[in-house]
Amino acid sequence: MALKVYSTLSGQKEEFKPFSEEQVTMYVCGPTVYDSSHIGHAMSAVVFDVIRRYLEFQGYKVRHAMNFTDVDDKIINRANKEEVDWHTLTEKYINEFLEGIDALNVQRASVYPRATEEIGNIIAAVAELVEKGAAYPVEGDVYYRISAAQEYGALKHQSLEDLRAGERVEVDSRKENALDFALWKAAKPGEPSWESPWGLGRPGWHIECSAMALRHLGARLDIHGGGADLIFPHHSNEIAQSESLTGARPFVKYWLHNGLLQFGSDKMSKSLKNFVTIQEILKMGDPDNLRMFVLNSVYRNPLNYSPENFEAAGRGLQRLKAVFDPTQQWGDPTATQGNPEANQTLQQEIESVRPDFIEAMDDDFNSPQAMACLFDLVKEIHKGRDAGASPALLHLARETLAELGGVLGLRLKEVNHATGPTDCGPFINLLISTRRELRAVKQFALADKIRQNLKELGVTLEDRADGTSWKFEK
Repeated sequence: MALKVYSTLSGQKEEFKPFSEEQVTMYVCGPTVYDSSHIGHAMSAVVFDVIRRYLEFQGYKVRHAMNFTDVDDKIINRANKEEVDWHTLTEKYINEFLEGIDALNVQRASVYPRATEEIGNIIAAVAELVEKGAAYPVEGDVYYRISAAQEYGALKHQSLEDLRAGERVEVDSRKENALDFALWKAAKPGEPSWESPWGLGRPGWHIECSAMALRHLGARLDIHGGGADLIFPHHSNEIAQSESLTGARPFVKYWLHNGLLQFGSDKMSKSLKNFVTIQEILKMGDPDNLRMFVLNSVYRNPLNYSPENFEAAGRGLQRLKAVFDPTQQWGDPTATQGNPEANQTLQQEIESVRPDFIEAMDDDFNSPQAMACLFDLVKEIHKGRDAGASPALLHLARETLAELGGVLGLRLKEVNHATGPTDCGPFINLLISTRRELRAVKQFALADKIRQNLKELGVTLEDRADGTSWKFEK
């Protein structure tokens, strides 16, 4: 089965065939850096990290660009409110974002262009659009002429008339069409500005991404990603201005959009003040808990955040990590002797899990189904161990689990020291191992006493078919 991806533009799954066999180009819209990034930003970063990792697993070389919008009305307003230099403000939040995604095991992009470092290219792009008749200057502003675009609104699957009716557009009598959008904004007192053919000013949001994508990835991109809230107007405007600039169509072959993170019935956002920052989530335990939370849902679907959902994802992660518990004895990995029937069953699982995992990921990066493959393997590892499978096969099964988990960005072999209020995870796992051995020899009273004593200390055990997990009760 070939890799198929769902493209927002076509509204269906398409076989993935990049423009070049040598390299896949992927541009993902990054944050506007006026405040601490929240886990909605982290969700998008994790989604496209998983997509990139899988493409690389399949042998593709990926050139990945993610931008920072570092000049914007919100940035200017925040800097003025805090009485700090706007550049100091953006630098702070860019560094904070990068530190956060590092902790979340998101691979660094190939390049992180910033709008303020691309001003010359942006001005050149705007000037070319004016020269081609696709844009027009008005009193120091420059607007893109929507009538110059081919199939404007196709990404949202709406006609121009429907877009006019459905969008709240600020009335400006200087514009030819209400949907014409700003490429360049005339300077206002106290705002950062740059010299241009139209006077002092700064770039509009949409042209920033086009100029950066074209410079760093070329006239046609394989993948352009971002949140579903960017489909219109931002990504629709990117298509219009980029294709007017280069004449190359399509600007993007596959438009991939992640669903939005919900907080109750609302989108998690800075403007609504209903967000959890990346730094806050990192204090809640294993950093990979967030990745598990994201992987448990199809990336195109909205994802509802709640403490309960997040804790459930953490328990799932611990089930995967349990087979790498350093307190458990797995025997000599070179020892091939074992129960023949147990060996055969485990060998079959090892041989089937990889193609099943690939089949799931080839279906538009179906991470919930891929995770189900990993949990099935964990279940068979525990069953194989209990049935006397050889240490060599158990080792191979665990290494396969670690490898496939790594394709999703999970660090299953790493010991996490943030499992609870103190660094006591290994000791709890040792007690769980002892309890399992007591139950195996029918010493149920002693096994129950361990469970009860741990409960009195605030640790709850949960017995499952594939092993025992634990968590701290608040």
